[in-house]
Parts: sequence; structure tokens; C-alpha cells
Amino acid sequence: MLKLCGFAASNYYNKVKFALLEKGVPFEEELVWTDRSPEMLARSPLGKVPFFETEHGLLCESQVMMEYLEAAYREKPLLPPDPFAAAKVRELITFLELHLELVARELFVEAFFGGKVSDEVKERARKLLRRNAKAFAHLAKFAPYVAGAQFTMADCAALVHLPLISSTTKKIYGEDVLADLPVQEYVAMMNARPAAQRVNADRKANSELFRQRFK
Repeated sequence: MLKLCGFAASNYYNKVKFALLEKGVPFEEELVWTDRSPEMLARSPLGKVPFFETEHGLLCESQVMMEYLEAAYREKPLLPPDPFAAAKVRELITFLELHLELVARELFVEAFFGGKVSDEVKERARKLLRRNAKAFAHLAKFAPYVAGAQFTMADCAALVHLPLISSTTKKIYGEDVLADLPVQEYVAMMNARPAAQRVNADRKANSELFRQRFK
């Protein structure tokens, strides 16, 4: 059986888990923390999570894992059949993760873990996040799903990343860089889905373990 390895406090782990649940793919979970041990590096070359154990071998990087699921388990597709529409879904995911989540991630150490981020990093991130949030608004549909009328893998990414970006910027800057987007309404709609409810419940249960381990 497919095994999802990592920990449920991770938004990237939860992106993949959300897709597995929505597609109805049978899977097991293995709690794996990030580290640089030889044992971990043999399973994930950068010591990162999540990663898959499949019948064919190991597979890492969350979006690669999503694409594998889409190709290997076709029963409930999370990409539209039209090539351009599918590319627009991938565009949203890439934009969300590269230009928003990755920028906000520089602030996580102060927002959530009691560390400090330099004023220079904060100001650079603020400028990028403000600019990139406006650009993201041109791509996202929220009609009602982030890519349009159909639930897609972009929603698996949006549900786990957007609230984290909002929370981070509110903690660091006292403002939500996504305030002009209907993120709250979207998240409330998405959280009504059984898969999202399980992901959120497991994330909350794991978050305390995560804080104890990394405090």
C-alpha cells in the first residue's frame, strides 16, 4: 500500500494527504520528522517531508507526488481534461507556492517558533508579498473553487497554504496580505468537506507534538 511519510503539522504533507483523501486512494501514514541522519537522507535526499513509499520505490517533493497520484490513480481526477485548463491549475499551484508561501516561509521562525527575523528580511518579504498577492488575485477565481467551478489539486494547495500566509502576515505586520481576497469564505466552504475535516483534525493533534519537539 502507498505510504505517506512525514508529519501532519506540515502544510506540504497536508496538501498531499488532502489529495489522497479526495481521490479515495488507500494509504498508510508514517510519522517521520525532518533530520539529516543517514537513514533519513537515504529515504529523502534533502531530509525533507513529505515523501512517498510506493511499490516502485521512494518519491519526494509534494507536487511531484501530486502528479504521480494523478497519473497512477485516475478514478477521481483532480486536473481537468483540457490541457490548457490543467496548465492553469498547475500555474496557480506554482504561483501560490513559489511567490507567496515560500516568501512567507522566511517569516515563520518569528511568527511561530519564538525566533527573530531581521528588519531587512521583513521589509523585503512585505514588499514581495504585497506585490505577489495582487498578482495572485488576477489568477485565482474563487468561483467557488480557486481555479473555477471544479474542485482541483489547486484547492489541495490553497486550503493548506492560504490560511498560513494570512496568519503569518498578521502576526508579523499586523495586516493580512490576502485581505482583499475572499479567503475566509473560501476556507469555510472547503472546511465543510470530510477530507478537509480529517486533515485539520490530524494537523491540530500533531501540532502540539511538533511544538514540543522543536521548541
